[in-house]
Amino acid sequence: MDDVELAVRPGERRALIGPNGAGKTTLFNLVAGALPVTAGRIELFGRDVTRMPSHRRAALGLTRTFQISNLFASLSVLDNCRLAVQALTAAKFAMHRPLARDAVLRARAEETLAAVGLADRAAATVRNLSHGEQRQLEIGLALAGRPRLLLLDEPTAGLSPAESAAMARLLGRLDPAITVLIIEHDMDIALEVARHVTVLHYGRVIADGTRDAVRADPTVREIYLGA
Repeated sequence: MDDVELAVRPGERRALIGPNGAGKTTLFNLVAGALPVTAGRIELFGRDVTRMPSHRRAALGLTRTFQISNLFASLSVLDNCRLAVQALTAAKFAMHRPLARDAVLRARAEETLAAVGLADRAAATVRNLSHGEQRQLEIGLALAGRPRLLLLDEPTAGLSPAESAAMARLLGRLDPAITVLIIEHDMDIALEVARHVTVLHYGRVIADGTRDAVRADPTVREIYLGA
């Protein structure tokens, strides 16, 4: 990162785009607390969290997805979601009570799966899902904790054009109260999901503005199109 300034308003959909190596995931890791900050500071929800560990940032309402799927492949879709719901509640300390008996957790998990279009796949084993469905489930796990800020790292990675379009529609249906910062290589998808776009190149912000302004920016066009 090289003197990056990024201010995202509550409820905003912001796309973070740029070529490979631009620093997009590094920025996510700094915001989420996975990497230490060597200069500057990070504020979330009006609080300075620069030295705060990642689990405490999660407790404040920050959740994220990753470029590579991170699911329990041998468990059912419902159990994956139920574990995610449980993780940010006091129920995570109930080590000896069967998870399946908790009706509140089950109801919240089923509600989350319905929100991402996987209600009819709740009993399926995760390894038997298509890649697109696994990506949907990852979004569901991120939503299970009822986040205030959602960081999405390449949610359409590896998806077919049809699956990417379906993912864009899913993201468009998210609760407008959730602030969403999305990394996306597919510029068309990024511009469909977000109205405001920040462009990184070699760790620096080279463009920041509305999607129309960024689309017309000559520097952005040169980086993406060689124009």
